[in-house]
Amino acid sequence: MNYSKLLKNTVKSSSKDICQILKLIKKYDRIVVFRHQMPDFDAFGSQLGLATWLKDNFPSKEIHVVGENHVSFTPRLYPEMEIVEDSFFENKFLAIVCDTGNSKRISDERYKKADYIVKIDHHPNKEPYGNINVVFDQLASCSELVVNILLSYGKKYIFSKLAASYFYSGIVGDSGRFLYNSTSSHTFEIANELITTGFNLSKDVYQKMYLKQIDDLKVTAYVLSHFKVSKHGVSYYVLPIDIQEKLKITPERGKENVNMFSNIQGIEIWCSITENPQLGVWKVSIRSKEIAVNGVAEKYNGGGHDNASGCEIKDLSELPQLIKDLDNLIKSAYKLLNLSSFFTVGEDEVRAWTFANGMKAPDCAGIIHSDF
Repeated sequence: MNYSKLLKNTVKSSSKDICQILKLIKKYDRIVVFRHQMPDFDAFGSQLGLATWLKDNFPSKEIHVVGENHVSFTPRLYPEMEIVEDSFFENKFLAIVCDTGNSKRISDERYKKADYIVKIDHHPNKEPYGNINVVFDQLASCSELVVNILLSYGKKYIFSKLAASYFYSGIVGDSGRFLYNSTSSHTFEIANELITTGFNLSKDVYQKMYLKQIDDLKVTAYVLSHFKVSKHGVSYYVLPIDIQEKLKITPERGKENVNMFSNIQGIEIWCSITENPQLGVWKVSIRSKEIAVNGVAEKYNGGGHDNASGCEIKDLSELPQLIKDLDNLIKSAYKLLNLSSFFTVGEDEVRAWTFANGMKAPDCAGIIHSDF
């Protein structure tokens, strides 16, 4: 595997910290890799990819991964998480936390007992909780950042097919299969380096990532039958706990259908709102085409990337204001770009269509019917 000038320059500002991470790995005989709660592909991919790389290259060290399992990713794509006794954490160990923007979201509070903490992440660095913090929020995924770091250590280190497949799944997940705006030449170059290890793209990654069951179609059908669209183009669906039970899903799976609205004309922002009784909140996943939504997410006890963020509301009484705030984002963006919307009303739907101010009616009609 190669370490190109592009990869080197991308993380150049943290080169000293990256060298220090390798020294820490060599120093500590006991290492635990952590990630965030309610894990997604990138959380698992970066965590398990790094842990596998560590085990491959430092077989005499005691390496562990901790956190909750996922209701569908485990064991279909990722192995069961380890159960590590409390006694292990009473002696010195190195904690490496992947893909977790703030300490509140780390999926095992025993990271606090670590002798030294390394944070590797691609979310805005609102809380530099590590002794070392290597954060590049312009990257599409934490997995691609971790791979960059590991490649910088040179060709003498093993990069197995298994480690590569884990990292690749994380990149695919957080880049939306390379469709999101955060996807860059860096993303593709890292993906290329991983593919050169020889794992089977279809068998080892894609089939496992996107395997569906018959019951999953019922969830999709429910979402398509119950979603709503706001006046200015915010699409959202709501999954109360009684509906989740009826559909045989858990809160972790509430956002699985959110991206089906990503390529719909007239929809600029789309969300899933899922009740989580265990946490006593409604979890919200927010996605957008172009408009930065993380500012609104921060207002509702969340945050994230410009076009992919998460937050929470205490109950549905807060939902109208959340949608209004997102609507206002679209209004502001349209005003800046000199755009407006018009609506078509049918028996089964109301749709918003975007046009540039000053366009004539026939031109607007052509947005709907190209033969006009």
